[in-house]
Amino acid sequence: MELITAGRLELASVLAGLTDKQWRGPTLCAGWTVAHVVAHLTMPFRISGAQYAEGMARAGGRFGEFSDAVAERDSQLPRVDLIAAVRDNAENPWSPPGGGLAGALSHDVIHGLDIAWPLAITYPASDEAVRTVLGSSVGDGSKSRFGFHVEGAELRADDLGWSSGAGAPLEGRGRELLLLIAGRAMPRDLFSGAVAERIGVAA
Repeated sequence: MELITAGRLELASVLAGLTDKQWRGPTLCAGWTVAHVVAHLTMPFRISGAQYAEGMARAGGRFGEFSDAVAERDSQLPRVDLIAAVRDNAENPWSPPGGGLAGALSHDVIHGLDIAWPLAITYPASDEAVRTVLGSSVGDGSKSRFGFHVEGAELRADDLGWSSGAGAPLEGRGRELLLLIAGRAMPRDLFSGAVAERIGVAA
């Protein structure tokens, strides 16, 4: 919870420093601007249980469809209100169904990086937070929780002293490696090792 609280306060500070152009700029979430991602991040804090149930019913139980609709609608809310929802809920113990606090931390950190990476700005997630999310994302099978193939590979975050798995190496900075594991298309030249040549890393 301490990592979650610190991360949300840091993210709110980063968001408050963006220009209007950056706020409406693209992220690593396909089709979503920064405003969309922040609307999505704060959805659990702004939508009641009854509103959630009603929205899911309208979407036929398809969470992705419901989430997209909320992000599209609420991306038009005043920027100051969305940033306040991040900051004011820094200590909110919300967690995704079945994900626990580790899932909440993962949700925050990955989406914070989704925002920061395309803008070439620093999202000051702590090394401990990134290591924790890397560990929870890898899973214990042939794929990460996001579908990235990890079987037969040793993943190494060379700036964090973190590694997982055994086999041919795939090395990179922790933040970029986390985005890759989370299914984001990342430039191949950010990574090294034999696995980078045979796994679908974006050119």
